[in-house]
Amino acid sequence: MLSLLKRKEWSPYLAGTMLGLVYVISIAVTGIIPGASGAFENIGGLIAQAVYPELTKNTYFQFVMPPGITTAVMILLGIVIGAFISAKLSGDFKLQAVSDPQWKRVFGTAVWKRWLVLFIGGIVLEIGAGIAGGCTSGLAIGGGLFLAPSAFIFIGAMFLSGIPTALIFYRRKY
Repeated sequence: MLSLLKRKEWSPYLAGTMLGLVYVISIAVTGIIPGASGAFENIGGLIAQAVYPELTKNTYFQFVMPPGITTAVMILLGIVIGAFISAKLSGDFKLQAVSDPQWKRVFGTAVWKRWLVLFIGGIVLEIGAGIAGGCTSGLAIGGGLFLAPSAFIFIGAMFLSGIPTALIFYRRKY
């Protein structure tokens, strides 16, 4: 098992199967569909609550996305810790401001540009997850397990928007 954990890349079929098992076990044991996008809203609500408590006394923060350290926040923390451990075990850990060779080839090595695009992309992702009712993990994978029609609509929309976006950003013609 340790040799598997030390690999730099896993088979997508093995990783997908293991992720599916994590979802099945999580739902069976806790009744919770794992998802991480709501964590940013929980943390944002917690910060807002500390700075301006009146802001969080609305329906959204009271019933939809409560401020605090929620399950989603713990999942997000687990993703960061797990990615760090995985990178260390595989010997692939490096601190780099702009690490993607494809990004460097198309956009250059400007760190500010990379961070600006990441920041704007994160905002767009959170807005999209809010509109869709979940993120890739919570809605697509978790919803797909329950055969929710919204999950399959989301998956289709993800590909229909992701492919043209990649083609525009990376200026490649296929």
